[in-house]
Amino acid sequence: MLVRSVKSSDVKEWLRMRNNLWPNSVEDNPDEITQYFEQSSDNHSRVFVAEKEPGTLVGFLELSIRSYAEGCLQGSIPYIEGWYVDAGYRRKGIGAMLVANAESWAVSCGYRQIASDTETSNQVSISAHKNLGYLEVDKIVCFKKDL
Repeated sequence: MLVRSVKSSDVKEWLRMRNNLWPNSVEDNPDEITQYFEQSSDNHSRVFVAEKEPGTLVGFLELSIRSYAEGCLQGSIPYIEGWYVDAGYRRKGIGAMLVANAESWAVSCGYRQIASDTETSNQVSISAHKNLGYLEVDKIVCFKKDL
């Protein structure tokens, strides 16, 4: 298994996995991928993929730089926006490899912390984060009002 930065030739596989992770955003996913490659030199985001064999991806991790993250000290924080491994490849260390790659990149850029989030009901993700040394720092309730 190879973990590496995403390439433009990975668009089809990356889109497939994004659609699995975010099924309510299927319409937005192609535009966000296009935008990533158009702005990839801006250093504000990174995408790492897990490649089983050439052309076959089984996981990805999207990392952005946020100006704030709950519980973090710095102003700019690498933030795991999305983390996904295909169902048949879970619990094999691939997710951990993706996170380790993101953390190594963040350290190489001089960052001292990294952050992430998940829904409060997603016990699998909460356990995965904790198993990789992430500390729970906050829980929030989100609100909306139609006007």
